[in-house]
Amino acid sequence: MVTITINKKQYEASEGKTILEVCREIGIEIPTLCHDDRLEPHAACRLCVVEIEGRRNLMTACSTKVEQSMVIETHSEKVIKSRRDILDLMITNHPLDCLTCKKSGDCGLQNYCYEYGIAEGSFSGTRKDYPIDDSNHFYISDQNKCILCGKCVRVCSELQETNAIGLSDRGFITKVAAPFDEGLINSKCVSCGNCVSVCPVGALEPKSKERFRLWETRKVRTTCSYCGVGCQMELLVKDQKVVGVEPAKGPSNNGLLCVKGKFAYSFVNHHDRLKTPLIKRNGKFEEATWEEAYKLITDKIIETKEEHGSDALAGLTSARCTNEENYLFQKLFRAAIGTNNIDHCARL
Repeated sequence: MVTITINKKQYEASEGKTILEVCREIGIEIPTLCHDDRLEPHAACRLCVVEIEGRRNLMTACSTKVEQSMVIETHSEKVIKSRRDILDLMITNHPLDCLTCKKSGDCGLQNYCYEYGIAEGSFSGTRKDYPIDDSNHFYISDQNKCILCGKCVRVCSELQETNAIGLSDRGFITKVAAPFDEGLINSKCVSCGNCVSVCPVGALEPKSKERFRLWETRKVRTTCSYCGVGCQMELLVKDQKVVGVEPAKGPSNNGLLCVKGKFAYSFVNHHDRLKTPLIKRNGKFEEATWEEAYKLITDKIIETKEEHGSDALAGLTSARCTNEENYLFQKLFRAAIGTNNIDHCARL
């Protein structure tokens, strides 16, 4: 442990932690657009700068580790001015279409500009004017809105390990692009959408027919039902309809999803989807309660086992259940019912 001073108050902090980590632990909010806990600190956006006694320049909180007797100011006049200048530079070369941008209300740049009082850019000169890449089936890339935080590139390379995109060119014309700038559709992109999920602005946006603002939705935590891995996700629900998906941090997915989990959610809203169990009565399926359905199943199992023996029963389970559910299902048949007649639908 080391003793440090932050905003004139003393704190004990674990040696090896960054200033950003310590500040978040004690409830001091430091702005950042490029930081992700799953990635090595990159210090690209520079918004997290803080003033450290004895240092000539402002230091980035995300990459600077605490040291014994360090004296830090997180919101001094010098720090506030620097953050405003950075936001001013960003917004000067950024489309001011917040009224129609899908990211409005969930845009990091918009939120920080509001917090630091930046209404419009004060610089003049050439502005970005890139064509929109809509070649991917599931999302668009609008590099005119990109702030070059690099999160999408690093998530793609370090976490997804696909390396489908990178930072192309240098200086003012730097942008995020697929190799040789031939469009996302011609890259190694697997359309997982993890780059879309971490983009703090509207540079990467899902293709969707649904129109909604984030504040109009509520989040419902659930488990992806496409395979047995058990990825955690947040369903964005507006008016009892699923309109989007965001990855959630779970032990099996760490905030990542595949193309199915991220984009293939429309089946949830399909009008043919069963919402209650069905029991056939007099040759016709009728809606029933779960209690009625379970009672029918258990009665039939007990009746069949008593009359014909355990091996007259068999179980078929699904690859779209979780691994844990499939384990319990086979245990039910082997241990409780007493048969090895158990199979699975996965055939690769």
